[in-house]
Amino acid sequence: MLRHEFQPGRLVAGAVVTAAGVLYAGDAGGAWETPWFAAFPMMVGGLCLAAVAGILSRGIRRRGARREAARGEG
Repeated sequence: MLRHEFQPGRLVAGAVVTAAGVLYAGDAGGAWETPWFAAFPMMVGGLCLAAVAGILSRGIRRRGARREAARGEG
């Protein structure tokens, strides 16, 4: 049994923030050079993708809840 519902928007947001952290950690460790502005487009795109995933997930859950309610009444 799940303790909480799966939230794909938060998963995507967490993955993007982790990737940005790894990007700058590699730069700090001297593994590669990262321009100071590199994370901004990645973060904006990732957070927009996370928002879309969250909105779609919410819509799918609401649609399923309405179907279950309609079946219970009929």
